[in-house]
Amino acid sequence: MDHINPSYRSKSRTKQSATDIAKAIIEGDRFALSQAITLAESTELSKKIISSEIADYLAHQSTNTSTRIAISGSPGVGKSTLIESWGLHYANKGNKVAVLAIDPSSSVTHGSILGDKTRMEELGQHPNAYIRPSAAGLTLGGVHAATRESIRLCESAGYNIILIETVGVGQSETMAAEMSDVFVLLLLPGAGDEIQGIKRGIVELADIVAINKADEDRLQLAIESAKSYRNALSLYHHPIIEWRVPVSMISGLQSLGIDDLSNQVHKFCLVSKEKGRFTSKRIKQDIDWLNKSVEQEVGRLIYNNPKVSDQLEKFKNHIIDGTRSTHSLIHELRLLIHQIYGNQ
Repeated sequence: MDHINPSYRSKSRTKQSATDIAKAIIEGDRFALSQAITLAESTELSKKIISSEIADYLAHQSTNTSTRIAISGSPGVGKSTLIESWGLHYANKGNKVAVLAIDPSSSVTHGSILGDKTRMEELGQHPNAYIRPSAAGLTLGGVHAATRESIRLCESAGYNIILIETVGVGQSETMAAEMSDVFVLLLLPGAGDEIQGIKRGIVELADIVAINKADEDRLQLAIESAKSYRNALSLYHHPIIEWRVPVSMISGLQSLGIDDLSNQVHKFCLVSKEKGRFTSKRIKQDIDWLNKSVEQEVGRLIYNNPKVSDQLEKFKNHIIDGTRSTHSLIHELRLLIHQIYGNQ
């Protein structure tokens, strides 16, 4: 059971320093962990400052031995059901399992269902498991903007298996692959036209392919699908030349094939470490994260510049009136930005 720090709990939130929260996370306090993730997800500057202080403190304390597993697949493929079975499999063997479940947000209201705790009821009650649902918001890639930091926070709390459930939005799942050690692609039993519907881009990201719901009347179809997917995967090379992407048949509902799936993850991580790719991949992921954050922040600063924002409003009117082409407006905007920032 996770440690509970009474002195930490007794403090009001306004008195809890970043150090208090960080220390409580290291001690395994779930309340502190949830609070830190909420701070990481916040857009308020004051909360971002506290979140950064927590991250810096934990960076000096971390002894990371975790495995980060991203699970992707189209809606309805059974990600949540599989994750509960898989999470229980790991938790029952003494692992500490954190599930970062991303729910799709409405592009209209920006709201999300956040129903993963109810869908994973048994796992959610396991003493070795922690489930954190978050809304994807406007972030592309099937993950929340703060998912990377949430991973680090969970690892600092002692969780050694991190399961990242993505929204399942097709080729934009690249972001999930870029923050995990192993990218598992879930597919449904199908053949022929269904294979053609799987985009090459997302298949090429996969380290492991698993055909879910391979049970009862779908078993034969799953066998045929597995053969077709193996043939399709033979047409390209995985970044680790020695690794041949396995295609397995599983049933999250009946907990079938979970042992094989876990073994495949273990084998892939071993190969990745032997080839020196495991650590280098994580370093590259952090550098890419830094670069993307800079791009986003620079874009935000430019967008909020009054000279740019005022001109954008005029450009929008030109589009509404049909008096200018969007292409020429973009070119003019580019010149304006260079004029403002070029000599700085």
